[in-house]
Amino acid sequence: MSGEILVVNSGSSSLKFALFEAVPAETPMGLRLRCRGQFAGLGDQARVELGAGFDEPPSDANTAALCNVPPMLGHPGALARLLEWVEANPALGDLRAVGHRIVHGGAKYRDPLRLDESNLGELQELVTLAPLHQPHGLAAVRALADLRPALPQVACFDTAFHAGQPAVAQSFPLPRRYRQQGVIRYGFHGLSFDYVSRVLGEQELPQHRQAASSGRVIIAHLGNGASLCALRDGRSVAATTGFTALEGLMMGTRSGSLDPGLVLHLILQEGMSAEAVQRMLYRESGLLGVSGISGDMRELLASRAPAAAEAIELYVYRIVREIGSLAAALGGLDHLVFTAGIGEHAAPVRAAVAKGCEWLGARLDTEANAAHATDIAAPDSRLGLWVIPTDEERMIAWYTAGVMLR
Repeated sequence: MSGEILVVNSGSSSLKFALFEAVPAETPMGLRLRCRGQFAGLGDQARVELGAGFDEPPSDANTAALCNVPPMLGHPGALARLLEWVEANPALGDLRAVGHRIVHGGAKYRDPLRLDESNLGELQELVTLAPLHQPHGLAAVRALADLRPALPQVACFDTAFHAGQPAVAQSFPLPRRYRQQGVIRYGFHGLSFDYVSRVLGEQELPQHRQAASSGRVIIAHLGNGASLCALRDGRSVAATTGFTALEGLMMGTRSGSLDPGLVLHLILQEGMSAEAVQRMLYRESGLLGVSGISGDMRELLASRAPAAAEAIELYVYRIVREIGSLAAALGGLDHLVFTAGIGEHAAPVRAAVAKGCEWLGARLDTEANAAHATDIAAPDSRLGLWVIPTDEERMIAWYTAGVMLR
């Protein structure tokens, strides 16, 4: 197979994209990136942001046509412009397939999947399990099918990486009939965990640390959405997210885990509708709700408001407590990895988490941490401490190429 693979990651007001050369590669890291970027502010203040990574810079005329967008441009219009830009660019090869990040694959879909009308309908039924993400991912698939009906599209699922967890890690203490209906802990951010674990396995380690490929690892994906994953021998054995992406850590606007009785109290005693509770837990809680200022960690770190400090303290506390839980599930811990927006860029958050993990043998190299180095562990740290940028788009491209080569 030759040509290009386009990766699309569609959000509520954004459309991230990346283009990779469609050639076989033994690992995702071996794929050749052609370009990446995103449409931001769709439907309101649309703009195009082209990122680093152009192997051969596109022509000025084509780039200008892509970036000159009307403010009210929506997702279908953005996809149409993106396709036209790729197809008109002489530096790029033929577009062979499009890979999508689809958050929820349910109990049925555990492997990358070539999409058709039948399985799209089944994935649509999972919207209630990932209401912030699933609708937008599927809408992009349908829009592309209308624009280029013959262009193959592949779904890569965030839940798939966790599908092999032990049954005890997936189970809820509910009547058995619910598990038979697919009510289990699915886990999320799997594409990120998959990629980061592969990169970690290639790091050179001090002799006194356990090899990452066979050790006990926790990866902290800390972005607007956040979760932890416990890995043994590179495989997921437990995660903080469960049936939905709402469980677990405190996030940008999501609450994370709560006493279920509190939800019942809000509905039965406070008179809130189920829809109002859902909106509050997904969109009005987390860092935003606790601080009353913002769900953006950068703004909170820059703020002198006491409420901002309280929100950060709670955020770190919840991370450290969940690390303890996952370390118990692993029977110890050899490596802790930070990734995603906060994990990669917020040195004070990493320092506070490492401080909370001193009982596990963590010793932070403060200068390396401030410089956002890959290895941020002090020489006497028993616990490996790492900062590894995630690349979900690269993971999607690699899986998409695999599907197309079958």
